[in-house]
Amino acid sequence: MFPPTYIEGFHDPEAVKAMEYKELGKTGMFVSKLAFGSATLCALYNLNNEAEAIETVRQAIKQGVNYIDTAPWYGQGQSEAILGKALKGIPRKAYYISTKVGRYELDYDNMFNFTVEKTRQSFKKSLELLGLDYVDLIQIHDIDFAPTTDVIVTQTLPELSKYVADGKARHVGVTAYTLSALKECIEKSNIVATVLSYSRNTLIDDSLLEYIPFFKKHKIGLINAAALCMGLLTNNGPQSWHSASDETKKQCAKAAQYCKDRDVELSKLAIWHSMQCMDVDTNLVGIQNMKELQINLDVTLNGITEKEKAVLKEIKEKFLSTKNHHWEGKDVRMYKEGLKKK
Repeated sequence: MFPPTYIEGFHDPEAVKAMEYKELGKTGMFVSKLAFGSATLCALYNLNNEAEAIETVRQAIKQGVNYIDTAPWYGQGQSEAILGKALKGIPRKAYYISTKVGRYELDYDNMFNFTVEKTRQSFKKSLELLGLDYVDLIQIHDIDFAPTTDVIVTQTLPELSKYVADGKARHVGVTAYTLSALKECIEKSNIVATVLSYSRNTLIDDSLLEYIPFFKKHKIGLINAAALCMGLLTNNGPQSWHSASDETKKQCAKAAQYCKDRDVELSKLAIWHSMQCMDVDTNLVGIQNMKELQINLDVTLNGITEKEKAVLKEIKEKFLSTKNHHWEGKDVRMYKEGLKKK
C-alpha cells in the first residue's frame, strides 16, 4: 500500500513499496522509516557541493523518503535556502517538511530567542526561503536552552498554534537533547504533537528507551534523530565543535579505526543499530550527497551483512560496552557562560 504522499509518475513505485511507513503519533502523517535530515546542508558540516545536495534531496523524495527536517540554525538559513531550490518543481503532496523556531545564530547574544516577535519573524522568513505556503510541522528548537519551560508553554507554543489555525503549519512539535525537558513540556501543554530526540538512541546512549512509554501513552509522534551522534559514530569522526568528552571521542575513534581496518563503515552499523527500535516513528539521518543517500537507503531497506553484524558485535564488546556517554547540560552551561562573558 502506498503512503498518502505517493504520486504516480513521479515516485519510483518499487522503491516506495519497499519503504516502511508509520503514522507520526496521531498527526495523520505517514512518514518513511528513513527521514532526510538537512542540518548537513550547510557550512556547519562543510557542505562543498550545493548542486549535488539539491539533486540528493530530489532523489531521496523520488525513492520514497517523504519526511524532511530543517531549521534556521542550520547555516543561518543556508539549509532552508538549499531545500527551497531542491523542492522547486516537486509536487507539494510528495513530501512532509518541518522547520523550527528558537535557535538562530552562532553569536551567544542572538543564538536563542523564544519570544513571540522573533518566532513570528523567523517563521515568515523560513516559508520564504523554502518557497512554501505552509509546513507540515513547526518545531521549537532545543527547548532545554529556554530560560524556563513556562516561556515555551506560555509564549512560543501559543504563537505556533496560531500558524496551525491559519493553515501555515499542520502540527506543532518540540526538540531537545535533554529528555526530561521534552517530558515536562508535554506535561504542561496539550499543543505538542511530536518530539524530536537526538543522539539518545545510539550505540553509545540508549536513554531514550526510558522515555518511550511516556511518549506513547500521550500519543506523541517520536522522531529519532542523529543515530551517528552528530558525526561521532562515523569513520571520519565528528566536527571540532562536538560537545562529547575526550574519552567518548577516543572510544568512538577506536571503533571507527576498527571498522576502517575491516573495510566497514561505522555509520552504517550505527544507523542499523538505531533502526532496530520499533517504537520510534521515523529515523532522521543527516544526508549531504548521493553516496550517503544510497548508503542510508541500503541499510534501511536491506539491513547489514553478516560480516557487518560481526564487526558491530565486536566494536560493542571492545569499545562501546558502556552506555549513556551523553553530554547533557554541557552545551547549556557553555551558552550561559558565554552570555555572562558578553
